[in-house]
Amino acid sequence: MLQKRMVCATLVLVGATLTTAAAPAVAAPATAATATACPTGWGSLPESGSGSTATPVRDVRTGRHDCYDRMVVDLPGATSGGLGYSVGYVDRIRQDGSGRPVPVSGGAVLEVRVAAPAYDPESGEPTYPARAGGPLPGVDLTGYRTFRDARFAGSFEGVTQIGLGTRARLPFRVLRLDGHLVIDVAHGWTGDR
Repeated sequence: MLQKRMVCATLVLVGATLTTAAAPAVAAPATAATATACPTGWGSLPESGSGSTATPVRDVRTGRHDCYDRMVVDLPGATSGGLGYSVGYVDRIRQDGSGRPVPVSGGAVLEVRVAAPAYDPESGEPTYPARAGGPLPGVDLTGYRTFRDARFAGSFEGVTQIGLGTRARLPFRVLRLDGHLVIDVAHGWTGDR
């Protein structure tokens, strides 16, 4: 009798296993993968904001994002309202003061002017280790979709000038944050990645 029950229990377990294995797999409800929606509404016309600060530029850095490439000008201690700027596409960068051209490669050139010195206003000592006409120190644009070149044009009479070479004349935006001026240049016009 015990042996009969054991055989029946074994058959029930085997049958349940075979039924489970033979049953078609039912997929769990699919959750839609959230695709990154790229911001739209940016343009390519010049942008500017009033203000100026004696807080000097300390660094310029770049980063890659899904929808745009980003440049950040670091001015630790400056308030967002005090950051004056002018950003726009130009045919060529000309150095303030001398008027000398600064070669910037790319399909288009974005001139970034920050109303802040890249030197200590009291001593005149540089606070950002760039050389006029040279590439931005520590910036490597390898692998960027939009940025092609970044050059320091100089800092003259409290205004720091940077040339940013882009793949083409693409939409951009400028953000003023405490301690930072942010320039984002989109990968394209359509909002696609």
